Order: sequence, then C-alpha cells, then structure tokens
Amino acid sequence: MDHRDWEILDVLYNQKNITKTAQILFLTQPALTKRIMQIEAEFNVKIVNRGVKGVSFTPQGEFLAQRAREMVATIRSIKDDVLNMSEEVAGTLRLGVSIFFGKYKLPGLLKQYKQQYPQVDYQVETGFSKDIFNLVYNHNVHIGFVRGDYSWPGNKHLLYEEKIIVISTERITLEDLPNIPRIDYHTDFLYKSLIDRWWSENYIKPPLTAMKVDRGDTCREMVLNGLGYAIMPSMFVDDLEDINKIEITDNKGEPLTRNTWMFYHEQTLEKRNVKAFVDLIINQRQA
Repeated sequence: MDHRDWEILDVLYNQKNITKTAQILFLTQPALTKRIMQIEAEFNVKIVNRGVKGVSFTPQGEFLAQRAREMVATIRSIKDDVLNMSEEVAGTLRLGVSIFFGKYKLPGLLKQYKQQYPQVDYQVETGFSKDIFNLVYNHNVHIGFVRGDYSWPGNKHLLYEEKIIVISTERITLEDLPNIPRIDYHTDFLYKSLIDRWWSENYIKPPLTAMKVDRGDTCREMVLNGLGYAIMPSMFVDDLEDINKIEITDNKGEPLTRNTWMFYHEQTLEKRNVKAFVDLIINQRQA
C-alpha cells in the first residue's frame, strides 16, 4: 500500500461512487477499479460491493477506510510541518467555507492572500455550515467559515452580522405573509429552525410555500421575477435598492440576525500559512 492507495480508499469511502472518485483523483474508471482489486488482493479481503446506487463497504473495508483517513491526514500533516520549517510562507492552506461565503466573499480574500504569499497552494471545500463545522472540528481543514451560531470550543472571530429580512417585488406587510406565495430554498438546519420558530411565534397558519429551490441565489431570482416573497439574510440583496425589504424581529423586538464566523483550532496557528491568512482576515475586519 502506498499513499495513493490510502487516498483512493479515503475518497471512495466519502463518495461511495466509482465515477465520482475517479474524477476527483484524475483516474480512469478501469484504472481505479484495478487499484481497488490490487488492494483487495494485498489484504486478501473484499473491500467494497458494487450496486446500482454506488458502492458499499464491507466490515473489512470500513476498517481500512478509517485507517486510510488517518494515514492521509498524517502524511498531509508531515508535509505541512516540513514546509513550515522554512522561513517562507508556503504549503497548502485548507479552507472549509459555507456556500454563500465561498461565492461572494472568499475569491477576493484569496486574491489578496495569493498576492502576498504566492508560494501557498489552496484546497477549498464548500458546503452547508453544519458540514463545514464538522470539517474544521475534525481537523480536515485548517479554517472554517460558518454561518450560524454554532457552539465552538476553539478560536473564533465574528466576521459579519446580517439582519434577516422579508423580500418581495410588491409592497406587502408582515400580516400578509400567510396568504401569499412563499419561496423557500435548501439551507442548513440551524437557519431553518430559526425561521420556523419565528413563524410559529407570529402566525397560526403555516406558510403558503409555492416552491422550494436549491440555493439562495436561485430563490432571490424567483423573487425578483415576482413569483413570491422570501425570508433571507440581508447580504443576498444588499446590492438591490428597488425591492421591498422588511426586517423581522423576535418576540422582544430585537432584529433576527445570522452571523458568519471564522473558526479554527489554536494549534493550527503554528503553521505560517494559516496564521498569515487568519491575520489577513482579522486586519480586514479591524480596518
């Protein structure tokens, strides 16, 4: 078993799909299948079973996949530590970012960082905030950018505080909401729970949900085309002026907000590339 084999097992276990794994690892499917067969022959066990819905791991395969994750993480850490011994800021910076942050905020930050530290490479994973929280908690990424007030045991910095608003193209009031079409979008559980709780505190009837779309920006476009109203964090529509916006509040009259945080473990600051990126973010917020 070499490093590539451990990497194959790790990616395959996460994807549960031969085609996607091959694409991620830049292998052909026949080449990937051959490597899996070689691993099985080396350990003299069956690792995976193929089915119409993808692959499933045998008990032996589950064990090897868990060890593969440990091996990949160990080798990655060794490489980072060796690079960190030099005076240059180099190595690979691994970031986990929420979908919104990854689209609207991260590109500009990485551009600035790359200009200052051209020797640094990047690995960026996007997803819902809960998934990003787990990635940084489990040390799979150095820094996580998470939307929502998750309980975090390490270092954290508040980056943005967004008000939650109702948006529509027509003039409406909060009293109108139960009787007009609402457009929802797929989001993380924490945010959905916040909105559901607000609704239950203010209305007897359930919302008149006309459609549920995949992403926040898709939802925004549906609203802009007059298909209904939506409840969204304000950053989605900060660039729009000719649209009806209503801030919503809790039962104490305080604005409902959604915060964006930067999470990381204290020990990751020992890596020069991580500390440099954290310093860049903090300095920007203080400017």
